[in-house]
Amino acid sequence: MFETVKNLLVTELSVNEDDITEEAELVSDLGINSLELADLVLICEEKFGIEIADDDVTTFLTVGDVVEYLEKATDYASEAENEEESEDEEDDEEDEDDDE
Repeated sequence: MFETVKNLLVTELSVNEDDITEEAELVSDLGINSLELADLVLICEEKFGIEIADDDVTTFLTVGDVVEYLEKATDYASEAENEEESEDEEDDEEDEDDDE
C-alpha cells in the first residue's frame, strides 16, 4: 500500500519521490496544502472504492497515517464486499432451488 500511496503522491500531486517515506509529514515535509490533501482523499476514495470521513482526514499527518488508514479501510471494504457476494450467491442458490 505504501508504494501505491507514494505513486499517487508523485503522479497526482507532483511530490518529489525521494522525499516520500512513511514518516514524512504531509504538510511540513512534502508541502501538501489543504486543497491537495482534499484531492488526495478524493483520489483514494475513487481508487479504493471507499468513503473517508472528514474527521478521519484530520488524522492524516504522515504518509504512514494514510497508508495505515487505507489498509484498514480496504480490508473492511473487502470484507463487506465478500459478505455481499456470499449473500448474493446464497440468494442465487435459493432461486435455483425454487425453480426446480
